[in-house]
Amino acid sequence: MELAITLDNRLSEPLHRQLYEELRRAILSCRLKPGERLPSTRALANSLGVSRATVTLGYEQLIAEGYLEAVIGSGTRVCGQLPDDLLRSVPVNQPQTESFALNGSKSCGIKLSAYGEYLDDSKPLEGIDPDLPISFRTGRPALEEFPIAEWRRLLLRHCRTASERLLDYAPEMRGDPQLRAAICSYLGRSRAVRCSVDQIIIINGSQQAIDLVTKLLIERGDTVAVENPGYLGARRAFWAQGAKLAPIPVDENGIVVETLDSKAAAQAKLVYVTPSHQFPTGAMLPLQRRLELLKWAERRGAVIIEDDYDSEFRFGSRPIPALQGLSDGNNVIYVGTFSKVLFPSLRIGYMVVPESLVRVFTRARWIADRQTPTLEQLALADFLNEGHLERHLRRTRTLYDKRRHALIRALTLHFEDRVEVLGENAGLHLMARLQTNFSDEEVVLRAAEVGVGLLSAKIYYLHEARSGEFVFGYGGLSERRISEGIKRLAKALR
Repeated sequence: MELAITLDNRLSEPLHRQLYEELRRAILSCRLKPGERLPSTRALANSLGVSRATVTLGYEQLIAEGYLEAVIGSGTRVCGQLPDDLLRSVPVNQPQTESFALNGSKSCGIKLSAYGEYLDDSKPLEGIDPDLPISFRTGRPALEEFPIAEWRRLLLRHCRTASERLLDYAPEMRGDPQLRAAICSYLGRSRAVRCSVDQIIIINGSQQAIDLVTKLLIERGDTVAVENPGYLGARRAFWAQGAKLAPIPVDENGIVVETLDSKAAAQAKLVYVTPSHQFPTGAMLPLQRRLELLKWAERRGAVIIEDDYDSEFRFGSRPIPALQGLSDGNNVIYVGTFSKVLFPSLRIGYMVVPESLVRVFTRARWIADRQTPTLEQLALADFLNEGHLERHLRRTRTLYDKRRHALIRALTLHFEDRVEVLGENAGLHLMARLQTNFSDEEVVLRAAEVGVGLLSAKIYYLHEARSGEFVFGYGGLSERRISEGIKRLAKALR
């Protein structure tokens, strides 16, 4: 163990006293924690380039004052319990660490950007307390259903045959060729996406794709059209780049394309849509509107970001081809992720970019964080090629359909004619309008008091937010917990 300590021979204060002060400050600021072991006197003397006697004198003074304790056979450690008067004392010329840590960036005097100020003042990004017993959070799949044994086997396969390639920087900046080929085949079969392997770039989730598109295609002051309500993560990325946001209304069939010709969206260079399962309403964009949206983009020379975040899960409806597959591929950037299909911590997604943009997006991806871990890419390629993904999807579609029905039954049972369910035919969440005498904030608070995590849809609106709309994620909850959660919610709102 090495300690970052500065001693200066030019000062009049003896070196052992300087060492004493440095260690004392480190203990009082919790940089050295109670019970933490310090280097031996010989090791610290060698590290600092001073005599062992200097370190010994410093240690002895701290031991005498109750900061350190010497235990035979265990070395010198910070005392497990410091006297209260020591904890209350403030080290000389040292800021109070507690204030620095708890009061945010503003207390340290560093000026944040406008985006930084926005994030510093905004509410937590998650929105729902993860510690609540029953949480209707969105985006969480049924993790207990993932074939972890099969995944472990695939990881071990590549670990056993590991070469330097597995440990080195990846030679292909777009991602592992085997994985990109597997994704290309999968997208062609399941989503009618038309692309070559060269157009696919592996990313760390869909949020990174949105961030890359924003940085490469949007200048400060440009207009971006977004669904209203819509995905908050995309809006934050556009806002960070200094874009002007034009909210486009959403109805029961998704984004209202004709309003893209309004004055607010007239100069839009980019439009962000979730056509297969609109977030958060759950609406599915019909074929006619998809074609209208593509014509609008072609006429305006605009780019469409098609976020296909959970289109694998459809219930009682035939799949509609992706926007990308309906177009000539020159103005649609298709984004997908395995976070909802497999598990969130995998952090592997993909984007399909027009051929003319492959080079610049590949370079931007490299600058962002170089690459996605190779081992997981190789295992995922095998997972797709050996058919495990499609078997997993067949199992989970049936499971999520049951959980979806359980949620709708519970809402209907406990709220009767005071609930309207929206967007229930796809994805891992639905939106419901509840008729209550409480504000949205009171509903969320009362739900939390009975152990239920719930999110108001208000946060997803740019303008004209509606009251009484709530988003229910059901993918990660059993049918029993779904029923119990709605029962608790109804009781809390009586």
